Amino acid sequence: MHEQLAELRDRAEQVVAPDTWSYLNRGSGDERTVQEAHDAWGRYRLRPRVLRDVSTVTTELDLFGPWRTPIGIAPTAFHALLHPDGEVATAAGAAASGAPMVVSSRATRRLEDIAAAIDGPWWFQVYLMRERSITASLIERAAAAGATAMVLTADTPYVGHRARSAALSRPLPLTDEQALTNMRDHLPADVADIWELIDQRADLSLTDIGWVADVSHLPVIVKGVLRADDAVACAEAGASGIWVSNHGGRQLDRVVPTAVALPEIVAAVGDSVPVIVDGGVRDGFDALTALALGARAVMLGRPAMWALAAGGSDAVTAMLAELSAELAHALGLAGAARLGDLDPTMVTTR
Repeated sequence: MHEQLAELRDRAEQVVAPDTWSYLNRGSGDERTVQEAHDAWGRYRLRPRVLRDVSTVTTELDLFGPWRTPIGIAPTAFHALLHPDGEVATAAGAAASGAPMVVSSRATRRLEDIAAAIDGPWWFQVYLMRERSITASLIERAAAAGATAMVLTADTPYVGHRARSAALSRPLPLTDEQALTNMRDHLPADVADIWELIDQRADLSLTDIGWVADVSHLPVIVKGVLRADDAVACAEAGASGIWVSNHGGRQLDRVVPTAVALPEIVAAVGDSVPVIVDGGVRDGFDALTALALGARAVMLGRPAMWALAAGGSDAVTAMLAELSAELAHALGLAGAARLGDLDPTMVTTR
């Protein structure tokens, strides 16, 4: 793990409540998927090119919005548990570094306030809830607030059994007011069990990709894909992007690491849609490996939350800037002046 990330994790653990810390870092089952995530990237070796002009190196890209770096922030819930300003602080940190950010449906600050802190492109993560009208209202609000893409989370028909503590609908330190920040305006009157209404649907299908696109009028990225045939099916059903993810090891345990799934998914979809990846990325070399394998962007979950807890928006900015600088340096040494110069021949497992 990158030294800066290790320091942020240690600082965060000192200031975050123990039950919140467990909620943030635990995985499902025996946590094998969590344990394997980072090591899987380390099994690759780089094959750099020489005699290339790398006097100027850029990490800029355009992916449902212009960014200065392909290293961004994956959707994570309940940032107010980690910092008083919650997602507003995370958003400000991402914006200052020119990094993509995906705002969770379970955000603890109003979408409009988060969007104002970004003042630029961002993506909105969609859970299809049992009460579909609530989901539709959130999608419409996010689009109106400036979201440039929707990220449909497809690997959570229900919450996986989490290790180290009992399964909870939400972490204990969170109040209903915080958890329902963006949903309370859209709840039906006289609801007996609010949490049942906003729980994820278990009957998702490929047709829901089109439904999200129709409601939002925006590109839809399907998150949680680990199989090539699923990736192709999603693209054929209208997905504008595929996100290779195992939900940080928090859903089905013992699934393949994203570093293993990524190459076959990139090969299957070709240039038809961009591919995004998260899971165990902890330094610029992991990011370089993922990008060389065909990912267009690399997203961070827990590291961004460690930074938020440890030092708010400034720490988020510094963390993203450090990893992006490490990526740029590694790009140059690998003989790539820009992200488009990377290709799968530059990495190997042998």
